[in-house]
Amino acid sequence: MQSLLTRLALAVWVALCCASGAVAQDNSAPEDAVTEADVSLVLFEDEEAWTALVNRAVSAITAGRASNDALSDLRAEVVEWRSRFQDRQSLNASRIETVESQLAALGEAPAEGDEDPRVAARRAATEAQLEELRAPVLLAQSAFNQADGLIREIDLILRDRQANRFTERATSPLFPSAWIEVADEVADGVQDLRLEVSGAWSNTVRRSVAVDALPQTILYFVAALVLLLRGRFWMARLGQVITARTNRGRGVVAFLLSLGQVVLPFLGLLAFTFGLRSTGLTGPRGDQILEALPFFGLYPILAHWLAGWLLPKEPSEAPHPLGIADHASPKAHRSFVTLGYVLFVVGLLNSFMRSTAFEPETEAAVYFLPAIIVSYLLYRLGRLVRPRDETAPADGEAEVAGPRSFKAVLRALIARGLMVIAVGGLVFAAVGYVNAFELITLPAAYTLYVLGALVLLQRLSLDFYILLTAQEEDSAQAALAPVLIAFLLMLLLVPVLALIWGAQWTDLTELWAQFREGFAIGETRISPSNFLFFALVFVAGYTITRLLQGALRTTVLPRTKLDVGGQNAIVAGTGYVGIFLSALIAITTAGINLTGLAVVAGALSVGIGFGLQNIVSNFVSGIILLIERPISQGDWIEVNGQMGYVRDISVRSTRIETFDRTDVIVPNADLVSGQVTNWTRGNNVGRVIVPVGVAYGTDTEKVRTILQEVAEAHPMVLLNPGPNVLFRGFGADSLDFEIRAILRDVNWVMVVHSDMNFEIDKKFREAGIEIPFAQRDIWLRNPEALKGAGDSAQPTDTPPEDDGA
Repeated sequence: MQSLLTRLALAVWVALCCASGAVAQDNSAPEDAVTEADVSLVLFEDEEAWTALVNRAVSAITAGRASNDALSDLRAEVVEWRSRFQDRQSLNASRIETVESQLAALGEAPAEGDEDPRVAARRAATEAQLEELRAPVLLAQSAFNQADGLIREIDLILRDRQANRFTERATSPLFPSAWIEVADEVADGVQDLRLEVSGAWSNTVRRSVAVDALPQTILYFVAALVLLLRGRFWMARLGQVITARTNRGRGVVAFLLSLGQVVLPFLGLLAFTFGLRSTGLTGPRGDQILEALPFFGLYPILAHWLAGWLLPKEPSEAPHPLGIADHASPKAHRSFVTLGYVLFVVGLLNSFMRSTAFEPETEAAVYFLPAIIVSYLLYRLGRLVRPRDETAPADGEAEVAGPRSFKAVLRALIARGLMVIAVGGLVFAAVGYVNAFELITLPAAYTLYVLGALVLLQRLSLDFYILLTAQEEDSAQAALAPVLIAFLLMLLLVPVLALIWGAQWTDLTELWAQFREGFAIGETRISPSNFLFFALVFVAGYTITRLLQGALRTTVLPRTKLDVGGQNAIVAGTGYVGIFLSALIAITTAGINLTGLAVVAGALSVGIGFGLQNIVSNFVSGIILLIERPISQGDWIEVNGQMGYVRDISVRSTRIETFDRTDVIVPNADLVSGQVTNWTRGNNVGRVIVPVGVAYGTDTEKVRTILQEVAEAHPMVLLNPGPNVLFRGFGADSLDFEIRAILRDVNWVMVVHSDMNFEIDKKFREAGIEIPFAQRDIWLRNPEALKGAGDSAQPTDTPPEDDGA
C-alpha cells in the first residue's frame, strides 16, 4: 500500500510539473529526473533475494547432485522471477517515450557554432533524465536474460537425466535369479505392510478407535459395494429411459447422463478408501497405496465407459463410431476393458514398489508379467482397429483401388503404431530396460484413453451443434463449425499427450512463457496480447463499417438522387476506407510500431511490384472504376466479345452476367485500358436496326409505307424522334431496306427486332410482296460433248483431257 501511495504521489507531482513546465522549464527538468529514477529503483529493492536465489541455482547446477524434484522446485522459483523481470521491462514506457520526444524536439548539439546555453542545459538535463528512466529497464532486461539462462541449464540437466533413465538396464527378468530376488522383496514388502497393521492393532488406543469406527467403516464398505457393482447399470438404465422420451438433443442428453457411469463407481472407490482409512490401522506405506487407489481405479471405470460408446458389443443400424467391422467390435471391447484392469494392477504394483523401495532389478522382473499382458492387448487392439476392405473382390474381378479417407489413414497409422510399440516394449522389458517399457508401452496405453476421449468430445460438439442449429446430422457434419471445434479440441489435447509421452510440466510452462513473450520483427516485439488487442479492435471496426454500409444502403442513399451505380460505389468505397482505418487503428492500439516494420514493408512492396503486378493493376483499376464510374452495376456492356449485365464490381474484377445466364469474370484492367461498349450508360434509350430485302420489281413506295407502319405501331418505339425507313441500295439478290427506330428501353432490342420481323412477314404476305432468297443458275457450254463422252467412255490407264467445261 505504501508503494502504491508513493506511485500515486509521483503521478500527481509529474502532472503538476508538466502543467508548470511552460512557466519554469529550466528548473523543473532535473527534479523530474531524480524523482522518476528514485521511484523506479524502489522496485528493485529485492535484489538481495534474487542474488541469493541465483547463488543457490548456480550451486545446484554446478554440483549436479540435486534431485529432480529439487531442481523442479528451484526452476519454478526462477520462472516466477523471470516473469517479474519481464513485466518490469515495460516500466516508465510512457514517460520514456515523452522524454524521447522532448529530446528529439531539442535536436542534436551543433558540431560547430554557438548554441543558446538554455537549450544546451535543457538537452543535458533531458538526457540525464532519460538515462535514469532507462536504468530500471536495462536492469530488468539483464536479470531476465540471467533467469532465462538458468532455466535453460536446469532443463538441460533434467532432459539428460531422463535420457539416461531411458537407457538404464537391469537384470533381464528371463533369468531365474531375478525371480528369487523378486520373491524376497515382495515378501519383505508384504511383511512391512502386515507389521504396520498388526502394530496399530496392538496399540490399545488405535484398536479402540478402530472398534468405535466399525459402523462407519461398514457403511463405507456397503456404499462402495453398491456403487461399484450397480452404479454403472443404474445410470445406463436411467439414460435409456430419459433418451427414449427425448426428441431434440438426444445425443447431448445421453452423453451427459452417461457421465454418471464414471462418477458413481469413482465415488464407490472413494468410499472404499475412506472405509479403510477410517479404521486408523494403516501406516505410511498403506496410506501411500490408498492414496493411489482411486486414481488408478479410474482406468477400468473409464475403459467401461469409453468401450460402451466407441466399441459396442452388439451391431446396430447406425454406423460404427470407429468404422470397425461388427464382428471385431465385441473383441475390441473386451480387450480394451481388460487393458483398463491391467493398468489398474500396474498402478497398484507401482505404488507398492515405491512405498517399499524395490531395487531396479526387482522392478524389472515384477513389471515383466504385466508387460506381456499389456503388449498382447495393445497388439490385439491394433489388429482389430486396423482398417480392412469392406467387400472383397469377386472371383475373376479385378480389385479397384480408390483413395482412402483421412479417418482410414489415421486408423491405419494408429493400428501399426500400437503393434510396433507392443512388440518393442515387450522386447525392451525382456532384456531388462524396465524404464523403456514405462516410457513406451504404458504411454501408448494411456494414449488410447486420450484418443477415445477426443472422439467422444468431437461427437459431443457435433450433437451440441445439431441441438443449437436444428439441422440434420448429414448437413451438420458437412458444416465448418464442427470441424473447427474438433481441431481446437485436438490442440487442447496436445499438451496432455506431451505429458503422457515424457514431457515435463516445466517444458510446457517454458513454451507458454516463450509464447507470451512473442517474437521480434526488427525492433518491434509482437506478443499474443498484441494479437488479441488487434483482433478485438479490428473486429469492432469491421462491425461498425458493415453497420454503416447497411445504413447507407438501406436508409440514406435511397433517399438521394444518385443512381444505383453511384450508391453501390459509395457503399463499396465506405467499406474499403472503413476496413483500412480499422486495420490502422487496430495496429496502433495493439502497440505495434509500424516504423519497425519498415524494412519488412519495403521487402513486401518489392515483391508486390515484381510478382503481383497484375493484381495491383486490377486493384488500382477497380478503384478508378468506383470513382469515375464509366460502368455501373446493372449496365449492359460489351467487352472482349462478351455481352451482358454488370452484376458486381470489386477491387480486382467485375462480374458480368451474360444473356445465357453465365457469369464472366473480367479483370478490371481490361475495363479501364480496353474498349468497352456501354449500351445503357446514363439512360436506357437505344436504337434498333431491322434490315429487310424485297425482290426486284417490287413497288418501293409501298414497301416504305408498310415498314413505316410496322415501326410506328410497336409500343417500344419512340415517335419523337420517329422511326425512319432507309433504302440502302441494290443488292445482288434483293432491294435492301432498313428500319431504324429509337426504343424506350434498349434492353428490349432483341424482342423488338423479333416482333418487327413477324409483323413484316405478315404484312408482306397480305400485300403480295416477295422476300427473295439467293438463287444460282448453272449454264453448261457444251452439253453434247458431255453426253457423247458418257456414251463412249472406255476404261483407260490415262486420265481424260480437260475439255474446258
